[in-house]
Amino acid sequence: MRFNLSNQPYLKFLKKINFGCLKSIFFITSLSYFCIYFFNNIDQISFDVNLERNGINLFLSFLFCILSIYLNAYAWKYIVRWFGKEFKSNNLVSFYVLTNILKYVPGGVWHFVERFNFIKKISNPQIALYSTLIEPYFMLSGSFLLASMGLIFSPFYIFLIVPLVFLNRKFIFLILKILRSLKGKVFEVLRLPISKDQFEERINIISFFPTKALFLEIGFVLSKFIGFYICLNTFYASNTLNIIFLLVIFSLSWSLGLVVPAAPGGVGVFEACLLLFVGKSIPQNIIIISLVYFRVISTSADLFLSLPFVIRKLYKRI
Repeated sequence: MRFNLSNQPYLKFLKKINFGCLKSIFFITSLSYFCIYFFNNIDQISFDVNLERNGINLFLSFLFCILSIYLNAYAWKYIVRWFGKEFKSNNLVSFYVLTNILKYVPGGVWHFVERFNFIKKISNPQIALYSTLIEPYFMLSGSFLLASMGLIFSPFYIFLIVPLVFLNRKFIFLILKILRSLKGKVFEVLRLPISKDQFEERINIISFFPTKALFLEIGFVLSKFIGFYICLNTFYASNTLNIIFLLVIFSLSWSLGLVVPAAPGGVGVFEACLLLFVGKSIPQNIIIISLVYFRVISTSADLFLSLPFVIRKLYKRI
């Protein structure tokens, strides 16, 4: 397969955009929006929780966050396999889970760097680079596909399936070229060019469409949503909102937190977007409490699974 993308005008346009500055502006705006609502409702916000009554719910939320990490890890394994590298063991899954906490480290690239180095040792730099770089696009496609269920509310949501249309063997290099413009920092750290010739020579995509990886990414977002939904119901027992509506706004908010990772792990962006999309459907103090608890639980799940990796890194520095 041959790609003639070097002279595409939209790629040249993307290179001229300062995405780092735009992400920072969006992050600051989102965080300010969330803080305004937080302090406006601070007299109605209480983070006290009855563990005897609600402890099981919060633990279930934690378990679903753990499940989401493993589903995400298996999705990455199938992405690597889709690019032509077979793994007989689950070392890839374990390494993904262990390094997941690095997404919270300032810079937002160190989890990519660790995974790139891991794959490079047992494969070639091209598979290592492209399988690591493309994973967020799989996550975005799965999340947008779930959000497209909002079609029952508005025809506008049909456009959310567009990323999925490009997720195939024919257009994958085009996606990688665009991701290079969006995630230039990754290439700067790894100091690797993106070449269509090396892509064609060293990448052997095994099927037209990566079905298994995509379904696992959908399961990843669903597990995250269930974890959040349990948190919400813990503090809002009278919740009568349509669950599809909640899933749609959760998926959209999570996607924006993924696309605009100016803060570690998308902190602030996801919360502000969900708060905005929910509007007055849920009392503001309740949604703020639920978001804070969900963020703590989600981050705790990452830290819990990555603890051996963190301890080993700290031990080497001592």
